[in-house]
Amino acid sequence: MPAMSTEHRSLMMNANRRLGAALVDHNLVKIEDLERANERLLEIVATNQPRQSTVLGILAYEMKVVREEDVLSHLIESESMGLVDLREYDISEDLKKAMDRGAAWATWSVPFDQEEDFTFIASAYYLSPAVRNYWEKQFPGPILWYGTTLESIADFLERADAEASNTRSPFATKPPVAAKPAATAPTPSAKGGTMKPFPKSVVKAS
Repeated sequence: MPAMSTEHRSLMMNANRRLGAALVDHNLVKIEDLERANERLLEIVATNQPRQSTVLGILAYEMKVVREEDVLSHLIESESMGLVDLREYDISEDLKKAMDRGAAWATWSVPFDQEEDFTFIASAYYLSPAVRNYWEKQFPGPILWYGTTLESIADFLERADAEASNTRSPFATKPPVAAKPAATAPTPSAKGGTMKPFPKSVVKAS
């Protein structure tokens, strides 16, 4: 993908900073581990590798001080969120065309469906207030948030980047989250702001 814009780079750094702070606040990682991960993140950002520019990925897969599954479990248990695997979901062409992929890479989040005024967003960075605030400003109606993995987000965005440039690139196909029975998206009870879906569900294409 092209070099990240100044705006997206700033958004990405803020998203990672706020996520790291949230992981410490929720006792998912130690502050000293986060400091080391932040140093490593700066090295990676300088090389313009969006798929590796994630403090969560560094903590989980380089340093191995937290499991991504533990973060998702926290979302299910503490935030009453459901899960979605984007590789099992048919995203509309309109959403794909309208998507700011630079912002999606920066926030590790993808708007994957819309129904009336409601927008469904899959995110590996829900715990970052900077991510939630950014996307809430992009859509006038309420947002339904779903947790997902870094791999699910990266695979989708790499595929979208490849389609945009009429090229293809290989990506992993093994779902990082075990499939669970499909669930019907909840009906929001109020307009405006952020809504959360029912817990312990994985949304799949019908």
